Amino acid sequence: MTIVATVLLAVVAGWASGLAGPAGAAEALWQQLPAPAPMPEAKRSGYAPVDDIRMYYAVYGAGEPVILLHGGLGNADYWGNQVPALAEHYRVIVADSRGHGRSTRTDQPYSYQLMASDVLALMDYLQIDRAAIVGWSDGGIIGLDLAMNHPERLTKLFAFGANYKVAGLRDDIDGNPTFNAYIERAGHDYRRLSKTPDQYDAFVEQISGMWSSQPDYTPAQLGKITLPTVIADGAHDEAIRQEHTKELAELIPDAKLLILPDVSHFAMWQNPAEFNQAVLDLLETP
Repeated sequence: MTIVATVLLAVVAGWASGLAGPAGAAEALWQQLPAPAPMPEAKRSGYAPVDDIRMYYAVYGAGEPVILLHGGLGNADYWGNQVPALAEHYRVIVADSRGHGRSTRTDQPYSYQLMASDVLALMDYLQIDRAAIVGWSDGGIIGLDLAMNHPERLTKLFAFGANYKVAGLRDDIDGNPTFNAYIERAGHDYRRLSKTPDQYDAFVEQISGMWSSQPDYTPAQLGKITLPTVIADGAHDEAIRQEHTKELAELIPDAKLLILPDVSHFAMWQNPAEFNQAVLDLLETP
């Protein structure tokens, strides 16, 4: 079963373990789905007129800019464990991707290139010339797209749980309770935050058109990435094959491969201290 079918099935079925997740006393850390910490108070937040949508953003801290890009079906609040740690040293910007969280969407077909253009437009709106990108899952793919096509706008890239081809996805995602619990959590959060709370099914169907065929980057495209890059993942990722993550790191010149132990696709919740330190290690590298 493809990831698209998995998501649609989970949405329809309404997994019973959803918000609580599969965590339990006997469960390994990578089998748990802790809730993200609440977001701190933002220095600035609002909606930017971006392309054909209104994009929610929030800004924290001061210093060199770092943009955090969440994964598919998620929202900016999923960075609650990361923002306080990073905002001690950097100007941290979070945003809801188009159609996600509080941001609006249109009938325009989804693509990673389109969502990358949204990020560029947000940077222009906030008057940010260059920024480091920390992307998780879909956010990591958006980061790859930016690094390939707009390297002049980026300083560094930390891509966690990203794939560069659809073939990089595991074929057993549909049977994983942790991943299914995430889908259920995302659905509840969508209904809580969205301007169209009753359209989650339609939103999933729309974005699934992208997931069925994207990303599809070539070695030549990835070879154009020259900025400092970390390709990271959890050792127990439910969605991405580890061999694929290693291939991705090998295709990017001088990229560092980082596999975090005892965590999965949701490492930023399962072991936030380890995840945050890995990000800071890249950001603090000259």
